[in-house]
Amino acid sequence: MRCRWAGWLLGMGAVAACRPATTRPPFPPVPQSAFVEVRLPPREATQLLSDALRADSIPTRRVELRDAWFETSWFEAATGRPSRHRPIGRDLVLVRAWAEPTHPGNSKVTVETLYRPLADPSLPERELDRQVPRDHPVAIKVRAALQELVKRYGGPPAPAAAPGPAVAPEPAAGPEPEGAPEPEGAPAPDEAPAPGAPRSDTLPRRLDHEPPA
Repeated sequence: MRCRWAGWLLGMGAVAACRPATTRPPFPPVPQSAFVEVRLPPREATQLLSDALRADSIPTRRVELRDAWFETSWFEAATGRPSRHRPIGRDLVLVRAWAEPTHPGNSKVTVETLYRPLADPSLPERELDRQVPRDHPVAIKVRAALQELVKRYGGPPAPAAAPGPAVAPEPAAGPEPEGAPEPEGAPAPDEAPAPGAPRSDTLPRRLDHEPPA
């Protein structure tokens, strides 16, 4: 009997050692969850978002700053009061958020706002969770709180501009060599008259037809 208990304790110790040291849920957010990237570390983003939702009648029940996530209990969407009824329909919702590091000093904050359309004891509870529509009152509050974080603390860094193609500088024009031919079609420069030669503008005009005698 003592050996059996010793074996059971050893087995439980091995199971505990294999569990990851995190308090996070063992599943990712549901599809279509709201998310933003904000210029805050994960823990600070978690705390500020939790405080903002609590101030807007969304009662956070558990906040784990070390693992950067939080969740509410199931609560009434209209009043924010926790509910003890079975969560069926969009009047009872649950909010859960995760913050993940992205760029240095930035976090991606993802928030799911859940409801359950039905009760089915044959399925795990997580498979019954659905994201509420975008126009649900609680989903609107969640998006507003996320956008306020981005507005106050900043969003993702601007993408770096792509370098343009290098342009080779044009060579500087130097003096032309003596005796270089004139470019074709260029007008000939005016020549100065020889010393003592009459100017062309002082010569009498030549008539094509002599006047009759």
